[in-house]
Amino acid sequence: METKVLKIDPTKISKDVLNTVIGILRQDGMIVYPTETFYGLGVNAVSPNAIRKVYGLKGREKNKPLSVVISELEMLSALVIEIPEYFEPLAKKFWPGPLTMVFKASPNIPSELVGGTGTIGIRLPAVPWIWTVIDRARFPLTATSANLSGEKETADPETVVRTFTGKVELILDAGRTPGSLPSTVFDLTQETPRVLREGVIPVNALRGFWA
Repeated sequence: METKVLKIDPTKISKDVLNTVIGILRQDGMIVYPTETFYGLGVNAVSPNAIRKVYGLKGREKNKPLSVVISELEMLSALVIEIPEYFEPLAKKFWPGPLTMVFKASPNIPSELVGGTGTIGIRLPAVPWIWTVIDRARFPLTATSANLSGEKETADPETVVRTFTGKVELILDAGRTPGSLPSTVFDLTQETPRVLREGVIPVNALRGFWA
């Protein structure tokens, strides 16, 4: 596979680059893209074929679901069964940002995405150009870290290029991403929510947002 590497400035991405990204995603291609934490591996999150490619490339166990990113709150209704009352204050405080919230997944979601768990992790990233891609492509994007299973997340574009050249259609090189910690994962599927992974947002910051 030929891999195109494009250097970008995330604050001002050209229309040509956006068109290239969207075209690849619409053809079930894979991209590696910068986020506000690490580099992510992105495909059309509602395409079973594209999702299977991610699992195959990462060597990821099929019972481990993939999280997704969205461009606006209105997208939730197509992805989840129910939205808890305490979601709204959480979203108001932490979205856009590095908080992945886990919901009960809609039965319309590809089974490959949720890994048999019946749940889906969703984030509204603080990366405006990704909103544009999702809006124009008209589907959410997978947000799994750009690494092979068992390896650490990476903020280094050189590592990304070395790992994924010849394996994905496009790598967007924005230099080093903030890195440090991944997004915090917060499970909203139970009566009392719980932190599944503490990341950028500390556990203490989440207390007090539900009864």
